[in-house]
Amino acid sequence: MPSNVRRVEIPTLGPARFASPLKRSTLRGDGLGRFIAESRWVRHAIDLDESHPAPEELLFEKAGARERLFFDPAKTRAAVVTCGGLCPGLNNVIRSIFLELAMNYGVPEVLGIRYGYEGLNPKVGLPPLRLSMEYVDNIHEEGGSVLGSSRGEQDPAVIVDFLQQRKIDVLFCVGGDGTQRGAHRIHEEVHRRGLPIAVVGIPKTIDNDIAYCEQSFGLITAVEQADAVLRGAHAEARGARNGIGLVKVMGRDAGFIAALATLASQEVNFTLIPELPFALDGPGGFLAALERRILDRQHALIVVAEGAGQDLMGTKCQARDASGNLLHNDVGPFLKGRIAEHFAARGIPVSIKYIDPSYTIRSVSANCEDSILCDQFARRAVHAAMAGKTDVLVCTCHRTFIHVPIAMATASKRRVDVEGEMWSLVLSATGQPPRFG
Repeated sequence: MPSNVRRVEIPTLGPARFASPLKRSTLRGDGLGRFIAESRWVRHAIDLDESHPAPEELLFEKAGARERLFFDPAKTRAAVVTCGGLCPGLNNVIRSIFLELAMNYGVPEVLGIRYGYEGLNPKVGLPPLRLSMEYVDNIHEEGGSVLGSSRGEQDPAVIVDFLQQRKIDVLFCVGGDGTQRGAHRIHEEVHRRGLPIAVVGIPKTIDNDIAYCEQSFGLITAVEQADAVLRGAHAEARGARNGIGLVKVMGRDAGFIAALATLASQEVNFTLIPELPFALDGPGGFLAALERRILDRQHALIVVAEGAGQDLMGTKCQARDASGNLLHNDVGPFLKGRIAEHFAARGIPVSIKYIDPSYTIRSVSANCEDSILCDQFARRAVHAAMAGKTDVLVCTCHRTFIHVPIAMATASKRRVDVEGEMWSLVLSATGQPPRFG
């Protein structure tokens, strides 16, 4: 193997001593699905530039069912916790985790932890729920999380005490980077005590900003919902003289929802994202470009990600939410005010319609694509856990599922490449310049 190739190894709890009960095989032609061998790897880079070879090429374990298990399914107890903000598909993940464990592996008990990591602290007084077929039957048709969610961490020592007392062998942590950092700290405490407890993460963030994860669940539903809002904002803008539709979407540090909704809509004229600072004033600024659009076409549609333009609003917000994420100043009302001031000073009457659909977008049920993705994430997380893999996040890479160490996935954020193909398509669709300023 070339010297620049690195296999990314995943911790395991010990030897796999039990045969899997799944009806799969390692042979071709027998009509059964196949187990994934430990020798299967997935290249992180799908395209190679011969003139500029990468200093390091990463290979990730391929996710999927293993032939041999660390845990004896008949003696295993599992728990699932959902943390952070709501996201389309949470109930789908809960349901598929339960179904894979109970129906396919024969795990006798699966617990639902209530209201995030708070439910793993006995002092909070939120005893877990025992999941059943009746309980999960129709939950995938609902938005939100039937278990509830919360932000913020709890003392890992208290959590591991709880896991020991409840004889929980596997903990599935469903959430974004803050949740996964908490999952890693739980694993570290488990490891310090030498306990055979698996901690497995499932990436939940509609911002799609988890490193080494091509697509997290909830993103496409959010884009679909944002597209519907943009259609309404476009109608409002066209229905008024010099109408301006301004829509703020979620995207604290990454503008994937704004960019993809722009491509879905094909009616957006300006897309503003956190990855690309922009100037408001001056002949090359955003306001001048918007004015030219209004004078030329008498309407405009703008989509702005919540984390865009933070440098324009004076003092940078220093506060953090309970998950440790840096809070932002509210760019939507700020931008609406500056647009109104600019056109008033120019003597040009405008009608501004500002829409912030953030909370309604993230609380809906998953669409078909996300429902499928949730099921795939959940079942592969179960496969990883039963094989004894731990401190691991199940991710997507080139539409293939891989195992990524949690610490590696949370060390950085995935962001829109403003020199990449997707952003080039956004610029083509909007007609806006590459930069304002």
